[in-house]
Amino acid sequence: MQAASALTTMDKRGGFQRATSKHRAVINDDFPAEADRYHLHIALACPWACGVLAMLKLKGLDHVISYSIVHPTWGKTKPDDDSDKHHGWIFKNPGDEAFPNSLGHGLFECDDALIPDTVTNCKSVREVYELCGDFKGPFTTPVFYDKKTSTIINNESIEIMRMLNFDFNEFAKYPDINLYPVEEEKSLMELNDSLVYPKINNGVYKCGFAHSQEAYDQAVKELFEALEEVEVRLSKTRYLVGDKFTWLDLRLFMTMVRFDPVYTCYFKTNKKRLVDYPNLLGYVRDIYSMDEVKGVINMKHIKTHYYTSHPVHNTFGIIPVYDGPDLNEPHDREKITNSLS
Repeated sequence: MQAASALTTMDKRGGFQRATSKHRAVINDDFPAEADRYHLHIALACPWACGVLAMLKLKGLDHVISYSIVHPTWGKTKPDDDSDKHHGWIFKNPGDEAFPNSLGHGLFECDDALIPDTVTNCKSVREVYELCGDFKGPFTTPVFYDKKTSTIINNESIEIMRMLNFDFNEFAKYPDINLYPVEEEKSLMELNDSLVYPKINNGVYKCGFAHSQEAYDQAVKELFEALEEVEVRLSKTRYLVGDKFTWLDLRLFMTMVRFDPVYTCYFKTNKKRLVDYPNLLGYVRDIYSMDEVKGVINMKHIKTHYYTSHPVHNTFGIIPVYDGPDLNEPHDREKITNSLS
């Protein structure tokens, strides 16, 4: 059986289809909230996983939930099996020997941001999945892993974020931080389901991994219509649904912080840039000014992953120089008062 990657599912017209996350347990009687029981497998390059790590930091839970950080360049997940061609997230130690992309081009260092998986001692995220009985994949991050039962609890980022927000408050350094305000629950989910996730978060991937002009044209049209809508919305309110920073803002930020340095080039989303949207740019700078969020943004990992892991899109693994706009510039978003109708 051929192991799946996150890029193997396409529809009949060449459109990218993201696989549905399969591991969907939550914190409950079977998996209670306990200190030092759970572990996260994180790719700093991945917007979904990076959002989970930001939530962990925002709640102050990194002292009770451990995490590991993969190398940004996909590597061979079965290095001793020449017949297995799968490449994916692998663990390395800081200072390990640099290695090339899957075609042998370039050399990509093992930097100090890497944290090997000392919980399972697995060498790849695929190995973690297989340890837990999932041999098919796709072998994605984030992974929320239970050390006690050697089980993947969940690999759906939006659900992991919610668990971190609510279920570990007795251990959290910042239990009063709540990115899921009950009064906005319905409006946030509607905005996510109709606009932010399908047309922006996943929309950039539908542009970048399209296998036909038709699929690309449709995805890029939807993406930029959505960005125009968000730009107007952010002219009226500091965050997406008012003056409170929420989980949906964190999810949108994780896409937009990658937009100019990666997606405009690599995913061909070049109709406009983040810097061409003054309200969106200020919004990204506003969120980036939060220390816990800024601390998980590693532009080197972000660019290295995208430009070196899919050689069908960038054969020689050449990484462009641009890191995007300066996000440390003043944002002035605190002056905006909520005027959504």
